[in-house]
Amino acid sequence: MISVTEKAKDRILNLRSEEGKSLEHNIRVSVKGGGCSGLMYDLGFDDKINPADQVFEDKGIKILVDKKSLLYLIGTTLDFSDGLNGKGFQFINPNASRTCGCGESFAV
Repeated sequence: MISVTEKAKDRILNLRSEEGKSLEHNIRVSVKGGGCSGLMYDLGFDDKINPADQVFEDKGIKILVDKKSLLYLIGTTLDFSDGLNGKGFQFINPNASRTCGCGESFAV
């Protein structure tokens, strides 16, 4: 399961509207090689659900994850921070053994 906080939900809904995306555009979360810790998160809107995708829904937000990425993301919570120490989406990933300072890459 992948979940979203209320702040993340609100920001996703605002971004979808600001970018002119339809309700058919869901959030796709994936993991790719790279970043200073070896793996990095990729987040974006996608209006296609692939046959091999896992689909989670939390607080009315559909989250699409490919099977390979799911291994790294089980139990992750997507949050959004707009505080003084940074602004953006944050991944609270119980599978990560370490993360970089920017929070965009991790290692398992």
